Amino acid sequence: MTKLLDKAFEEASKLSELDQNALAKWVLDELDSERAWLKTFGESEDVLEKLADEALTEKRKGKTTSLDINRL
Repeated sequence: MTKLLDKAFEEASKLSELDQNALAKWVLDELDSERAWLKTFGESEDVLEKLADEALTEKRKGKTTSLDINRL
């Protein structure tokens, strides 16, 4: 465990039981969310690569226009 994480757990141990449980739930939910994002992006790598290739091809063919943020 890193020193920073160890310090965070030490500080968290000073919280009430209710607050410790809320913090623990939040951390676990965040870890689950991160795993879900990694899985989703991992499974979509081929699709994203294909879309990027298509976009680059269209740009080379002059079929794209620059985005003017002032006109949004």
